[in-house]
Amino acid sequence: MSTKYLSLLFFTGILTCAISCKDDVLPKPKAYLSLDYPKPVYAPFDKTCDYTFEYNTLGKVEDQGNCNFHINYPNLKATVYLTYKPVQNNIDKLLRDAQKLTYEHVIKADGIVEQPYVNKERKAYGMFYEIGGNAASQSQFYLTDSTKHFLVGSVYFYAKPNFDSVLPAAHYIKNDLRILMESLKWKK
Repeated sequence: MSTKYLSLLFFTGILTCAISCKDDVLPKPKAYLSLDYPKPVYAPFDKTCDYTFEYNTLGKVEDQGNCNFHINYPNLKATVYLTYKPVQNNIDKLLRDAQKLTYEHVIKADGIVEQPYVNKERKAYGMFYEIGGNAASQSQFYLTDSTKHFLVGSVYFYAKPNFDSVLPAAHYIKNDLRILMESLKWKK
């Protein structure tokens, strides 16, 4: 081999190494969406119905008639649906219907965590459900005094269920649902 050819080969090798020998490329670490929601401000909600509660003023309460309400969260693209039914010797059916509503999500859910709720002072008994995964609803509950009143609540987002995308908003609204449950009072 000629010296010219060897010199050219050597120079090309050094040039290639100088151009391509930078820091190794490393994959970026996983990142999580960081959304800052306003600190909740709770206000009492009291209409001519048989119950009162506190709600986050970020949500707008809409009367649906018959003591049923929607709490819309336009910035979070979600709605909490509150459905009231009087107990008329049908508590077993109301409980089954509330549980059925929750467990219809089991097909898409990664898991459903049940958290019993008891407030003897206010005569409020129920269950809070956290639904994990790509289910249509991330949180649901029911409350009753077991003799006169029954209230079901559930949160739904306006978007196709994608647990990772709705998780921050789901956590925010989940806390609002807990406050609603804990502040609920039956009037009669």
